[in-house]
Formats: sequence, C-alpha cells, structure tokens
Amino acid sequence: MKNILLPGILAVAVAASGGAAFAASDHSAMSNDSSVSAAKDSLTLTAAQRKTAWTDISKQAESESAPSNFTESVGNTVPSAVMLRPVPVNTANLVPALRPYDYARLKSQVLIVNPADKKIVDIIVHRA
Repeated sequence: MKNILLPGILAVAVAASGGAAFAASDHSAMSNDSSVSAAKDSLTLTAAQRKTAWTDISKQAESESAPSNFTESVGNTVPSAVMLRPVPVNTANLVPALRPYDYARLKSQVLIVNPADKKIVDIIVHRA
C-alpha cells in the first residue's frame, strides 16, 4: 500500500511547491516593476512632463465646465458632476508617473486626480 501512495503524495508535494515558487516569482516580478505604482495624493511633474501631458490630453479631451461651487485646488475632492477619465495610454507611456491617475479637463487646465479618493493631486495649466 505504501508503494502506491508514495508516488501520489510526491506528485502532489512537487506540484504544490512548484505552484508556490511560481506565485512567489510572479509577485516578485510585479513588485520590482517600478513603472507600475499606486496613485498617491501627491505628484511632482517636471515642466517637460507637464507640457507633454497637456499637449497629449488636450488633443483627446474636450474641456468641460466645473460646477460654480467647486474650487480647483490640489487636495480638494472632485465633485461627481465633473467627468473623470483614466489617463490615456499614450499620455501614460509618455509620462509614466501619470499611469495610475484619472484626469478631468476644465477650460485651460487638466486636473490630475487620485481615482481612489477623487482628490486632486496636481493641476496642469496651459501656458500659451
């Protein structure tokens, strides 16, 4: 009886350890990818990144009007009346720091928003 069970038990043990090793290596690969990060309530972009983001987003999104009682300021929560969209793939490829964020285009500015709590983390103002 032992001879019959032993190969089966070994097969299960090998499969389980291989699965655990795969899961560990998969998690390790994800955590080492610095281009994918969670959105935070603060963001610092260079002047060049701001210009690139403005140029790319303004080509794709029409501006909308904000509610009259809304003040566009870093740290403020965006009201539900303002349409938030994920940062476009092309923009995220050009400015990877923007990848985890949403945005709203209001007149001559783009609000960068943390999708988790709807807080404005940066405001990109168009400068002519």
